[in-house]
Amino acid sequence: MLKSLNVCDLTPKAEIESRIEKLKQRMAENNIDFAVILQNVDMFYFTGTLQKGVLIVPVEGEPLLFIEKTMERAVYETPLGIIPIRRDKDVKSILADKSVLKGRGAMEFDVLPVSVFERWKGLLGFENFVDLSLMIRDVRLIKSPFEIEQIRKSGGIVSHVFEKAKDVVKEGMSEVEIAALLEAHGRIFGHQGFLRMRGLNQEMMNMYITHGYSGTIQSHADVPISGAGVTHAVAQGPSINRVERGVPVLIDYGGGYNGYITDETRPYVAGTMKDVFRKSYDTAREIIEDTGVFAREGVNGTEIFNRAMEKAKKAQLEDYFMGYGAGKVGFIGHGLGLEINELPVITPRHDTILKEGMVFAFEPKFIIPGEGAIGIEVDFIVRKDGLERVTDFPIDVVYV
Repeated sequence: MLKSLNVCDLTPKAEIESRIEKLKQRMAENNIDFAVILQNVDMFYFTGTLQKGVLIVPVEGEPLLFIEKTMERAVYETPLGIIPIRRDKDVKSILADKSVLKGRGAMEFDVLPVSVFERWKGLLGFENFVDLSLMIRDVRLIKSPFEIEQIRKSGGIVSHVFEKAKDVVKEGMSEVEIAALLEAHGRIFGHQGFLRMRGLNQEMMNMYITHGYSGTIQSHADVPISGAGVTHAVAQGPSINRVERGVPVLIDYGGGYNGYITDETRPYVAGTMKDVFRKSYDTAREIIEDTGVFAREGVNGTEIFNRAMEKAKKAQLEDYFMGYGAGKVGFIGHGLGLEINELPVITPRHDTILKEGMVFAFEPKFIIPGEGAIGIEVDFIVRKDGLERVTDFPIDVVYV
């Protein structure tokens, strides 16, 4: 018997069964006969294990979980029955015997490399595949009570780190020094060590520390504030830039617990914050507080974005809202879950009606060229009668 050293909960059997049933419903609505799931996060979501293998979900009948490696951990971690295989080529004959390979299949087109897709078509001797990714993202959109519990524990790590930052951030320290100390603190409280982000070339650090000039540097990353990093090979994150008095240090930290990600930002200031940042901070706070009162189940995400933009315009800060110039991003909020860029996305372009159980990070931020960046980010759970905070850490400027 495997002796587990993990501190996190296994995904309950009823939870796995519910997720697979919801996927089957989406598949039936789209005339899909079977799904082939290969990506790590999707495998974990639908099975509870990350061990090497493939999950086949027929629209009718039981899911088929094939495990190539490591069997002992898979048996311990997943409530599903397991079919052991020596190599992935063994899958075809078993599926043929069970008459699964028929009609229309589906795979995760948004994350599978072409070479992997073509290999599995050849391996299965089956050509008729369509995209499964939007159906999976739709199933994952509404979080269950179990998932929200994991998200809250992730948020608890964030609160511990923000509290610790009061003692860590000091004038003269470099961004990367601050990040190293705070990331270590998060690990002590159970942080899983890295964050997952869906899509090609989508990479995300656990922590972004920016201060003054570094907060204005633009990068390839689809984020309003990316930082300079310590190398052009990564080109984002904390740098060797050192803390000066009066200039906000933005700490943008992603919690990670049992796979589930949270994402919040707070400003820290050595001394007294310069006046150039004060109006932007007040506007970001007003946007957060207004959204917390206004948004609830049934509200369109476009309304949330537009209300925020109106407040930025009223403060004459629209040019700096969510970036400036070519560095502007088109969203103010993004979904959270096992990946940091899940649905919903709060933008002015896409109608997204909020539903209970959605979880999203909301981040009004302002980038002031030549000066620095300021903003706040909080995580919300959508409820029928309003939004619920994931953490209880205050949104005040923290003076150190």
